[in-house]
Amino acid sequence: MKKWAYPLAVLTLIIFFVLRVTFQSKLINTFDTKMADLFFGNRFIEFFHYIGEPAFVVSVAIVLIVYLAWKVKNYRGILFVLLTIAGGNVLNQLLKKWVQRPRPEIEEQLTSFSFPSGHAMTGILYLFTTAYIFSENNSKGRKTILWLGAIILTGLIGLSRVAGARHFASDVLAGWSMGYTWFIICVFWYERRKRFFIAKNKVKL
Repeated sequence: MKKWAYPLAVLTLIIFFVLRVTFQSKLINTFDTKMADLFFGNRFIEFFHYIGEPAFVVSVAIVLIVYLAWKVKNYRGILFVLLTIAGGNVLNQLLKKWVQRPRPEIEEQLTSFSFPSGHAMTGILYLFTTAYIFSENNSKGRKTILWLGAIILTGLIGLSRVAGARHFASDVLAGWSMGYTWFIICVFWYERRKRFFIAKNKVKL
């Protein structure tokens, strides 16, 4: 992972906690209202919430695990996928219960808590994990396409929750922030274990 990715994870962690403390403030309420006015009812953007649904995310995770197990024999990568996607989902649920922010008031609203957005957080986790896994040992051009696609889809999944009035924009921003931080924590573990494994094998040789 690029060196700048790690300090960025510290910044996104700070952003999350700032939003946690200030989501009831006038400034954040104004931000949420303006973003809702901008995106609410956008059918094109709202469609992308489907690729952030748990069933879809789990399906992608299974495909990644199968690919890592049978195609490349990367069993450490399987644990990485479980830590990012499954572990990130558990973290999201714990954070929601901690904050207990109600969702926007609309008819037939979801009953779970709103902060941080689960779609935004698990969206960035599964998409960035997919891009990361398939970027290993790949060409620079393909890496760029993978990461660009992951970033665009992450943005659309998060905004779809605002378009459908399922979340406040600050929920989505918090989901992206904590999702990225958790992803980099998992990457840090994965790359350290990878370096340790390579160094250990060189010693044996």
